[in-house]
Amino acid sequence: MRKIKLVILGIVSMALLSGCNLAQKEFGEVENTFKGREAVIQTYDEESNIIDQVRGKSISVTSEDKFATKDTEGNITQESSVISLTVGGKSMVHVGSSLIVYEKGLVDIFNEYSKTVDVKNTDRSIPFLNRMINDMKNITTGKSKIVLIRSQSGKPLATFAGENVSYFATEIDKSTGIIIDGKHLFVYRCDYTIYDAELLGN
Repeated sequence: MRKIKLVILGIVSMALLSGCNLAQKEFGEVENTFKGREAVIQTYDEESNIIDQVRGKSISVTSEDKFATKDTEGNITQESSVISLTVGGKSMVHVGSSLIVYEKGLVDIFNEYSKTVDVKNTDRSIPFLNRMINDMKNITTGKSKIVLIRSQSGKPLATFAGENVSYFATEIDKSTGIIIDGKHLFVYRCDYTIYDAELLGN
């Protein structure tokens, strides 16, 4: 009986590890992550105001290597902070300000919340995120993780909730890949915190 339990435990462990490795590989090359997927690209100023929004399918995100620092042998010694994006064959180059790319199906709770509440004038005696989560129970109930994304000056710009949340390094400098319930999110030059949802309840 003990041998059977050990075998089952081993199989489960291998499945979990292979699942993690698969997810990590899936976000290992951002260039291919959004191919065939509908997604939204948004850039923000320091106050977390949306500068622009691009929607499309088959989005490619790569590091613009011509701006990378290389040694005399041509090896990259410092990755470029400039990123190149293509949307349906059309291109854009971006550097500096905060940017996120999120797959269609992910709901930006912050965007929904700010449509009904003056975010700049909320009651400071109640922490902003706690208040938002409690006000948006219809979206956050049953979710185990909350992802709060902020601009480089610390202003909230997007918030997502999910049951299964994983995060990974990418090959692009100053960026992180996050998978939320199977949907992809790419975060560039942003601060972020991932919370257990129970921490933010009443």
